[in-house]
Amino acid sequence: MNINIFFIAISAGLISIYLFFKPLDIKQRDFIDIPIFELSYFTLYEIDKNALVTVMNGDKAVRYSNRYKVSSIDYTDNSKKYLVNMKANNGVFKDEVVNLYGDVKYKREDGLSFETQKARYNKKTKIAYVDTNYVSHMGANEIVGSSLIYNNLLKRVKSTDIRVKYQLKEGSR
Repeated sequence: MNINIFFIAISAGLISIYLFFKPLDIKQRDFIDIPIFELSYFTLYEIDKNALVTVMNGDKAVRYSNRYKVSSIDYTDNSKKYLVNMKANNGVFKDEVVNLYGDVKYKREDGLSFETQKARYNKKTKIAYVDTNYVSHMGANEIVGSSLIYNNLLKRVKSTDIRVKYQLKEGSR
């Protein structure tokens, strides 16, 4: 084989590669919301130097850089005088705030409870916010309303469009 033919063949191959093959176009992407880890059937405890503060259970949790997304959430707050338990189909725990979605059930140790479809609980201020229809119970008493703000520290309820069924105690003679 002649050396000239060899170099012509190599040159033709390189020219065809240059003309017909395009380099792979890789686009750089910024991923904003990437999960850090995922848990199944978990219990998360928050403990301070004095006692157990909060307990959160769930079937599945995904931890992002700034929040937890939990399915079948069961959240208990033991940080103040009354123990508070909240359950829901789904929840998001972010910056000391628990957002609950779907069949939300709120129960306090002294018997106060309410049920709704969406609620928000601020762990720092101990205030529960409900901006959808709800039903609240305390013993035989019942309140039905369209929104609720409940302060767990002051034991104050603020609500709109309410219908109340209040059971009076019978006095003894």
